[in-house]
Amino acid sequence: MNEIAENLAAVRAEIADAATRAGRRAEDIELVAVSKTHPPETLHEALDAGQTLFGENRVQEARAKIPLLPGRARWHLIGHLQKNKIRHALAAGFELFHGIDSLELARECDRIANEAGVFPRVLIEVNVAGEASKFGFSPEKLRAEMEELLGLGRLQIEGLMTIPPFAPEAESSRPYFVALRELREQLQTEFRVPLPSLSMGMSGDFTVALEEGATLVRVGTAIFGTRSGKAWKPAADSASFDD
Repeated sequence: MNEIAENLAAVRAEIADAATRAGRRAEDIELVAVSKTHPPETLHEALDAGQTLFGENRVQEARAKIPLLPGRARWHLIGHLQKNKIRHALAAGFELFHGIDSLELARECDRIANEAGVFPRVLIEVNVAGEASKFGFSPEKLRAEMEELLGLGRLQIEGLMTIPPFAPEAESSRPYFVALRELREQLQTEFRVPLPSLSMGMSGDFTVALEEGATLVRVGTAIFGTRSGKAWKPAADSASFDD
């Protein structure tokens, strides 16, 4: 067994243990392997170990990788979506967009999706901690704009996503995960709409997120190791790779 296969096995075991502690089924939780900056060869190793769902942050990087992976690979866009990349993102083959972080972005996605004849599945990003450095709706703004978001006919809103403040201890993230879960429950009641998905938890705190109701966890470093910090790009396209 190679290192990536071993890492995946360890992460899956942690997911199963956390699910058991929370009285949940491990099969109800999806592991998104965060593959940004990692080359297709590395992703092939993960595929061989049974991991089919990958998360990319940059549209252009994903568009270069996706054709190089077998069709059984599945893709989520987990990073901030720039308005000038929406058309490319909708055509790239992403199953789910985790980061719809403003009403303006949602309106533009809906408009372009209508032109393209597609119905993108999306999550609404919530900046639970109110960090100035992060994208996302504040809980109050989301409540105020939820009705208009739900009225956008092309977007299939399936739940919420958050990124808590960085902290060395996983327990520090728990209040933010609790807050997102409680917000989801309040919105479901107030607007009478199902929001089954909660995307929260990364390599350092995903077990805590699972204990608090995460249905999607975004794990990169614990699977692939430390990232290079630079987007992967095919050598032949280096001059035109601009995302």
